[in-house]
Amino acid sequence: MSSVTRSVDPEDRIITIPNLLSALRLLGVPVFLWLILVPQADGAAFALLVLAGASDWLDGYLARRLNQRSRIGVLLDPLADRLYIGATLIGLALRDIVPWWLVVVLVLREVMLLALVPRLRRSGRVALPVTYVGKAATFALLWGFPLLLLSTAEGYGGAALAFGWAFALWGAFLYWWAGLRYVQQAFALPD
Repeated sequence: MSSVTRSVDPEDRIITIPNLLSALRLLGVPVFLWLILVPQADGAAFALLVLAGASDWLDGYLARRLNQRSRIGVLLDPLADRLYIGATLIGLALRDIVPWWLVVVLVLREVMLLALVPRLRRSGRVALPVTYVGKAATFALLWGFPLLLLSTAEGYGGAALAFGWAFALWGAFLYWWAGLRYVQQAFALPD
């Protein structure tokens, strides 16, 4: 009797260290919202945001370094980023730390990208590859928001506020720039 060995595509793996980090980031989103809105535990919320930002970099690094890139990771990582950005924006806006116009600006970009989904599906894709501009935008936002939160703490106000807004505004600009580049890429795909 012969056994048939079936090779598994490494990209089909689900259980990987980078995917575990992305899953933990996803679980941290409601925890962050609770921390910032219910007990208003800004120090813990700040620490969670910093950990989420660092793990965003770490999961990508480990995926490349350990050769653990996966299809699910390509979806999980940006999903975790978007949920953190959205949750942070909502939490900060509800606390009057950031203005609602910033929420609208960043949500409109997401709506624009959501409108691309049918086009991507027609071309047989689920997502577009993340660009360096997109990574830079996420980095800036995931560091700007914690600094804006830190600016509410006594003793950190001025510097944290200035750097927080610098990162947040630069991140919003890059977020839109990356979004427009994704639109361009989507329309360059064959139908």
